Amino acid sequence: MDYRKMYEEWLTNPCFDEATKAELKSIADDENEIKERFYMELEFGTAGLRGVIGAGLNRMNTYTVRKATQGLANYINKVGGAEKGVAIAYDSRRMSPEFSMEAALCLAANGIKAYRFESLRPTPELSYAVRKLGCIAGINITASHNPPEYNGYKVYWEDGAQITPPHDSGITAEVRAVTDFATLKTMSLEDAKAAGLFVEIGAEIDDAYIAELKKQVKRPEAIAAMAKELKIVYTPLHGTGNIPARRVLKELGFENVYVVPEQELPDGEFPTVSYPNPEAEEAFTLGLKLAKEIDADLVLATDPDADRLGVYVKDKAGEYHVLTGNMSGCLLAEYEISQYKELYGLPEDGALIKTIVTSNLADAIADYYKIRKIEVLTGFKYIGQQILGFEQSGKGTYLFGFEESYGCLIGTHARDKDAIVATMALCEAAAYYKTKDMTLWDAMLEMYDRYGYYKDDVKAISLKGIEGLAKIQSMMENLRTSEPASIGDYKVLEIRDYKKDTAKNMATGEVTSTGLPSSNVMYYDLSDNAWLCVRPSGTEPKIKLYYGVKGSSMEDAAAKSAALGEAANAMLG
Repeated sequence: MDYRKMYEEWLTNPCFDEATKAELKSIADDENEIKERFYMELEFGTAGLRGVIGAGLNRMNTYTVRKATQGLANYINKVGGAEKGVAIAYDSRRMSPEFSMEAALCLAANGIKAYRFESLRPTPELSYAVRKLGCIAGINITASHNPPEYNGYKVYWEDGAQITPPHDSGITAEVRAVTDFATLKTMSLEDAKAAGLFVEIGAEIDDAYIAELKKQVKRPEAIAAMAKELKIVYTPLHGTGNIPARRVLKELGFENVYVVPEQELPDGEFPTVSYPNPEAEEAFTLGLKLAKEIDADLVLATDPDADRLGVYVKDKAGEYHVLTGNMSGCLLAEYEISQYKELYGLPEDGALIKTIVTSNLADAIADYYKIRKIEVLTGFKYIGQQILGFEQSGKGTYLFGFEESYGCLIGTHARDKDAIVATMALCEAAAYYKTKDMTLWDAMLEMYDRYGYYKDDVKAISLKGIEGLAKIQSMMENLRTSEPASIGDYKVLEIRDYKKDTAKNMATGEVTSTGLPSSNVMYYDLSDNAWLCVRPSGTEPKIKLYYGVKGSSMEDAAAKSAALGEAANAMLG
């Protein structure tokens, strides 16, 4: 792509507004910036768009959002789904309301009814709304936990999950086929309303969504007994979780919920953190300060679109411990599955679903309860796809699903990660264990005693720009051409290349299929319950190393994990 030619096109084409042109004129003397904005189109990936906000082909703006929506509309019309409509939600980020309105009006201009939330809502509620309203698709304007200069555009299909084959490739093809910005359709809000093609949604979906969450409570008697004794600190990190999380906890009877005041209100600048990620230690600085002041039992943080939950729990000595996504996911899996078993008995076709980069502790839990463990590619949409398969086949009962990146789903009301239901369930679990004179940390230690001391980590290496993208691709290709017999102190048992769909047994040389869709991922199954996985991030300019070990104690596991992390890092060169 001739980036200079595209730059001049945006400066002269009458379909682009004057504000856009003024922004582009301001970078006229910055050749590198022009190149970054126009050397490629902002890629419509497996879920949609994500990028820096600004004018240009490789940026999030009115025109790239409208182009994506035009492609989606073309696909919806092609498959005959226009009469079902599309649900649209957005978060607290810069331009989120504007981008969501652009999407709605483009859909309307294509004869597709848009159901747009009246104000910001969590990602899982959008997932729920798609199915509740019987829509063909959903759009969510969010960049999750990215820094404030980013925004994104996620597409959901009628099952409530982010798009998977064949719809992902079909929609992507339609988006790419739109080459002339002058052909993008839109209409006025007044005309869209008059035509019955724009509907505002809000409280009725909120009420139904919260009611679905409350159906997932397993031990109401434990909440009744302990809710008034538990102290909970919660922060929405300037995002969408504030109202629904507080509402569901209040309605269940949790009275001592303390919201971090500095992070309570929506703010797309995220002024109290460098980026609003519940995986980051800094996200909890203010929450932990408040927790120590009031002697809270647990500290919870949802990311801006409230699909992921970060957690700190207090032990009996008063010390706070961070739970990684693997730890909190396994803690909730253990609680939900054990209570399901005690209350109803486990179904023969019960399943726990995890991603390939999620802790092997989940495997141990599934083995203990004699339920099926299903492994899927990274991305919660693949867990949603499994739930859909259960429904369509009539075989399989979903018990729990999670991924290492702080996301899980309890129940099947949504088909994406749901930090609101996770917040509710973790508080319920805290109440239940409190009836047994246990903290959540005690419950975690009890799991380690039963299953072994699993420790899982992730390292992310950021490589920005054109050069960074090329370097990431080079790293992955280098891994594909080498077959190490060992990594650190561990013997390599199997190498799985999900891009080539090969799983090679290193002892026998036998090569079989991975059984999963193609993905740019390398996985190393290692001796002694250890593993390593390398993949480029799907949402950020990073290459990620995921790895896990099993130790004889927490200290032993920590030492083994550190050593494996160093060995994994050395593999990338």
